[in-house]
Amino acid sequence: MNAKLTPYIVSTNARTQAEFYIQALGGEVQSVMTHGQLPGAAEEIKDKVMHMVLSVAGGNVLFLSDAFDRVNAEGSIAFGLTFSDLEAASQAYANLSEGGTQKHPFEMGPWGAHYGEVVDKYGIKWMISQEG
Repeated sequence: MNAKLTPYIVSTNARTQAEFYIQALGGEVQSVMTHGQLPGAAEEIKDKVMHMVLSVAGGNVLFLSDAFDRVNAEGSIAFGLTFSDLEAASQAYANLSEGGTQKHPFEMGPWGAHYGEVVDKYGIKWMISQEG
């Protein structure tokens, strides 16, 4: 079986969250579709993001959309992001920490690679590592 897994983030504000990730990790919005682009969309949701494709950190893809219900990030899912470059990994950790919570410092682990954990200001847990 061949499959590709793409994280899909349901956000209270997909545009703002995407901009944070672009600033933190580099990248760009590849496409955005709003509810207003669909026939018969209600006026109050026409500007909400139905589907956004975001590339970050050298071509990784995230999907985002605006939520209609309360968003609850419980921390049961984490994104692992591995860099070959130590400086890039360290910078990503620092950038994602802005407004968030550092759970494990970015430091050399006993297995011979740098590693750190941060929960960003949107409640997403990131496990940042640098290949040893």
